[in-house]
Amino acid sequence: MILDIDMLRSFYTSYSDNVKKAKNMLCRPLTYTEKVLYSHLYDPDSIKPFKRGETYVDFRPNRVAMQDATAQMALLQFMNAGKDKVAVPASVHCDHLIRADFGADKDLSIACNANKEVYDFLRSVSQRYHIGFWAPGAGIIHQVVLENYAFPGGMMVGTDSHTPNAGGLGMVAVGVGGADAVDVLTGQPWELKMPKLIGVHLTGNLTGWASPKDVILEILGMLTVKGGTNAVFEYFGEGLHHISATGRATICNMGAELGATCSIFPFDDNTDEYLCRTDRQEVASMAEANAKELRADDEVYANPKMFFDKIIEINLNEVEPHLNGPFTPDAATPISHMRAQGAANDYPMKVEVGLVGSCTNSSYQDLARAASIARQAYQKHIPVRAQLIINPGSEQIRYTAERDGILDDFKKIGAIIMTNACGPCIGQWKRHIDNETRKNTIVTSFNRNFRRRADQNPNTYAFIGSPEMTTALAIAGRLDFNPAMDTLLDEKGNLVKLDEPHGFAFPPKGFESAPAEIGIGIDALKTNGLFIPPSEEHKSIEIAIS
Repeated sequence: MILDIDMLRSFYTSYSDNVKKAKNMLCRPLTYTEKVLYSHLYDPDSIKPFKRGETYVDFRPNRVAMQDATAQMALLQFMNAGKDKVAVPASVHCDHLIRADFGADKDLSIACNANKEVYDFLRSVSQRYHIGFWAPGAGIIHQVVLENYAFPGGMMVGTDSHTPNAGGLGMVAVGVGGADAVDVLTGQPWELKMPKLIGVHLTGNLTGWASPKDVILEILGMLTVKGGTNAVFEYFGEGLHHISATGRATICNMGAELGATCSIFPFDDNTDEYLCRTDRQEVASMAEANAKELRADDEVYANPKMFFDKIIEINLNEVEPHLNGPFTPDAATPISHMRAQGAANDYPMKVEVGLVGSCTNSSYQDLARAASIARQAYQKHIPVRAQLIINPGSEQIRYTAERDGILDDFKKIGAIIMTNACGPCIGQWKRHIDNETRKNTIVTSFNRNFRRRADQNPNTYAFIGSPEMTTALAIAGRLDFNPAMDTLLDEKGNLVKLDEPHGFAFPPKGFESAPAEIGIGIDALKTNGLFIPPSEEHKSIEIAIS
C-alpha cells in the first residue's frame, strides 16, 4: 500500500514540465536543488532569477509532518482556521514523549498512561482533519517518513529540526515552526529565503570503520554549526553511488547541525532500490520516468563552480571515524587523534554508556553494522565495559531486526532495547548514575551533544559517532579506543582485535512489521493500531479534549 498515491501521481505527471519551464525562463542549466525549488513555486508563473540568500519566495510544499511535542499547538491553530481538512497530505508521529528507563514494553506502557490526553487529542484531531496518525511505538518521525512518505523531487516541511533527513531520498525537506506548518496545512503560501547553494563533491569510497556519519562529522569540523546557515547542501559525484539511501539520510539529517536549510542527494539506483524495498515500486517507476530532472543538469556537474556558491571536496577514501564533542557537534576529532586530544583537554576517558539510535542512525543497516561488532564481543568473549542502549527507528526496523537475530546480538552482551522513539537523544532518558557531580563520558550515534541534553547532567561529556563506533567504544570502555589499530583483552587475558563492521543495507528476507498472518507492511501496522490512515469519514469524528 502506497500512501498518498494520488498526490504522487499528480506530482510526477507535471514535475518534468515544470522544471523545463523554469530552465526556459531562466535560460540556463539548473542544480537539482533549483529544480525542486522552482517546480514548487506557489505561483508557477513567478519564475525569475531570485537572489540567493536575500529574496524571500513563496512555495507550495507537497506535504507536512509533525511530531507529538510540536503538533499540539500547530493543530490547535489549524482548528481555528475553519477548514474541513488539511490542504496537503500530512502526518502526526508520536515519538518525543516516551521516556527511556526500563526497556521498550514498560516504557511504552508508562508513556501511554502519562500522555493519554495528548495522544487522544492528536489521534482524534488527526482523524477529524484527514491526517495520518502514527501511534506511540510506531517509530521516530524521520525514519517513518523515509520508509513511507519521502519521494524524489518533492518538497515537505516538518515541525522538527531534523526534517531534512528526507533529503536522503531526494526531497527538499525543511524543519519549520508550527505557524509555518499551519500555512501549508491551510493551503497558504509558505515563505522561504531563497537559499544559497553549497555543492559537496564526493569521490572515492568509504573503507574500514568509516561510515556516512563520519562524512557529516568531518564537514561539521570544517564549517562549524553556523557554516550552512541559509544554504542547501547538494551532494554529487561518483562517491555518492557507494552510499546507501539511509546513509545519505544520515548525512542530510545532520545538515541541521550546520545550520543548513536542508541537504539533498540526487535520484539514482540507490534511491530506486530503497523505494522498491519499502514497497513503493510505483513511486520508483514514476521517479525513473523523471530521472533526468531528478539530478542537476550535466553542465552543472561539468563545471560546478559556475552554479554553486561554494564547493566542498570530500575524498571518501580519506575519511576516518570521528568522535565529535563534547558539548557541540562541530568539535570534530578523528579517532586516531582522540588519545592526544583527550589528554590535552582532560576529558574523562572512561566510556560509561553507549547509545545507538535516534532519527540520525536507527536504520536497518545502522543496527546491522553495530550488531556485527556486538556479535564479535560475544563470540570472542570480550567483556563489555559500558552500558549499551539501543533505540530502533521504527516498528518495521525493530520487528525485522528481531526476526533476523540482530536484537539478540545486542542482548547477548547486555544491551537494553528501548522503544522505537527518540528517547535519550532529546533528553527523554532516566539515567541511573552513582554521582552526578563527577565528570563522565557517554558516546552516542545521535546528532546533538550540548551540555545537559541527553541526561540533564552538566558534568556529562557526550561525544557523537557512528553506530558501529559507539558500540565498539561501549565494549572497550575507552574514549581513545581505535578499533582499526587497538586490541582488547578477552575473558582469559588474551589480546583480541575487532574485525571491521559489516551489515546489509536491506534485510535479505525483506522488511516486515508483524507476522504474516497479521498483515504486510502498512496493513500490519494498521492491524496493530500503530497507524491510522486518513479517513473519508473524517467529518463525523469528535475531537477529544480533556
